[in-house]
Amino acid sequence: MVWNGNDNSEAVAGLAAGYDFDLGDTLFAGPEVSAEKILDDDTRVSFGFGGRVGAKLGEKGRLFVASTWQTKPCAGCEEFVTLGGGYQHKFAGNLYGKVEYRHLFVGDGFPDADTAFVGLGMTF
Repeated sequence: MVWNGNDNSEAVAGLAAGYDFDLGDTLFAGPEVSAEKILDDDTRVSFGFGGRVGAKLGEKGRLFVASTWQTKPCAGCEEFVTLGGGYQHKFAGNLYGKVEYRHLFVGDGFPDADTAFVGLGMTF
């Protein structure tokens, strides 16, 4: 879900891939790439390039902050940077779930926006 200060909100679908490097027993960091589409006819896929850093919470949890640079989501839009955080929890086997919030710093006269995601993923 993406929303801005004008009470506009839209659903978002996307994919992400990344790799976490262990930084000792309790910390991790890694790069991430993503492709996201606001589910509106006037938008296109926005590609993100960034990373995350965080703390391991036991064997199954990861709390993190993340940032990306995103390409333009529509012809009249601008590129933007995101900053946010989330929590990832490992379920059985390689399956995990995650919740994440990010603030979009748009600029150039466009209003900033916010996104919230819930996702399922697999580790390899």
